[in-house]
This record gives sequence, structure tokens and C-alpha cells, in this order.
Amino acid sequence: MTDSDAETTAEASDEADSNGVVHLVGSGPGDPELLTLKARRLIDEADVVLHDKLPGPEIIETIPDGKREDVGKRAGGERTSQAYTNERLVELARSGKQVVRLKGGDPFVFGRGGEEAAYLAEHGVDFRVVPGVTSALAGPALAGIPATHREHASSVSVVTGHEDPTKDESAVDWDALAATQGTIVVLMGVGKLPEYTQALREAGMDGEVPVALVERASRPDERVVAGTVETITRVADRENVEPPAVTVIGDVAGERDRVREFLRR
Repeated sequence: MTDSDAETTAEASDEADSNGVVHLVGSGPGDPELLTLKARRLIDEADVVLHDKLPGPEIIETIPDGKREDVGKRAGGERTSQAYTNERLVELARSGKQVVRLKGGDPFVFGRGGEEAAYLAEHGVDFRVVPGVTSALAGPALAGIPATHREHASSVSVVTGHEDPTKDESAVDWDALAATQGTIVVLMGVGKLPEYTQALREAGMDGEVPVALVERASRPDERVVAGTVETITRVADRENVEPPAVTVIGDVAGERDRVREFLRR
């Protein structure tokens, strides 16, 4: 190889490095038709798609095997470390790849999108954020439950039921949430359902406040399990509710009874 050829090769490599981009993309709650147009286009155009479990099979299976990588995590099960995912994003982008990091819901709503964006920025990697339909609002809506309602709730709080296990104590103030008298939406909260419903009761919330669990929202096997703050843990155990599910706590959950027959149609 001549010196000229070597220079050309180096320039091509530098150009590839500069062209790599990571798109942090939200896939919505799982229904492929709830993908944004931009998300669909970027997935189709990407060289590589690193996806979680939450986008669901109906979306993941539209991505050719040769360009998708599963970096998902399951509570108490197999998992890909966040450190590996961060490093893989940088590696792919630096090789000139057009990368989609595909997450369930919205990447910046309990999706660790902010952490990944910061890591990419620290390593000089170009990235874009593509918001998605968050299951925190889509889940209740699909079940016929408004997150806010003029008669019942003037505020909505979205919290996680699966906090960083390295924290010394919970950052969720259940006493304050109970006092708002607004809607509380809990994401990733099936496993901790007994703990936070008890915390709400201890904070003074009436045990008769309606609660709904929306399991696999927007997917063909979606179902809704209803109860109250007092009974929902027993109902969830009896019905064998499993993740992914959204918990809706508040009087708005009772609105489902007024529309459920029309939802079935």
C-alpha cells in the first residue's frame, strides 16, 4: 500500500467515525401502530437496533435478525448490564453505524435514556432523542381510564415501582403522593405492589380507593385487573398478574366501569 492509499484509508475511517449516530427511540406501549412515523423510519434505516424486551414481539419481529441485538433485562432473570449497553452504543457509532437504541414507552420516562444520552455525550458520540408514547398514560387510556378528570383528579404522578437497588432508601414519598388526592401511576410496580399499597394506606389513603392493573397494554393479550387499595394485592395474586403492567391508583380508575362495554366492541 502506498502512502497515498494509506492516507485515503485513514480519511475514510475518520469519515465513518464522524457519521455514526445513535438514536434513542421510544417504541410506545407495544402496539406496532403506536410507533411514531419517525421511529418506524429510523428502525428501517438503521444498521443495528439494540432493543429491550419491552417493545414486545410484534415490534421486535419486524426487525431483521441480522441487525437486531437483544440487550434487555428481566426482573429477577437474565439481563444485559447497562455498562455493556453503553459501551456497545459507543463502539457501534464509532465504527460509522447508524444505531437505534429501541426502548419501550418513552426513553426518558424510567427508561434510562438520560443515562445513555449522558454516556454518549461524555464519549463524544452524536445522538438524537425520539420520544415515544409512554405507557404511563397510554396504559390507563387504553383501559378506559383517564389520567386526569375534572371530577376526580387535577394532577397525575408517575413513579417507579422498581428503584435503583443501590439506594439506601426509597426516593418515592408515598405520604406526599397520598396527600395530593390525584392519580398515581406506577410503572414496573407488579413485584412491589404489596409494599406501596400498604405505604399508601399507612399514609392515610382510604382502602376503598379504586386501583387498576393494566397488563400488556395495547397488545393482543391485554387485560385489566381491578380492585381497591385494600384488595388489589390479593386480586393480583389470584389472577396471576405479571409484568409488564401499569398500576393506576385513584378515583379515575373507577371511570372504567362506565365505558368498559364499549371498549370490548
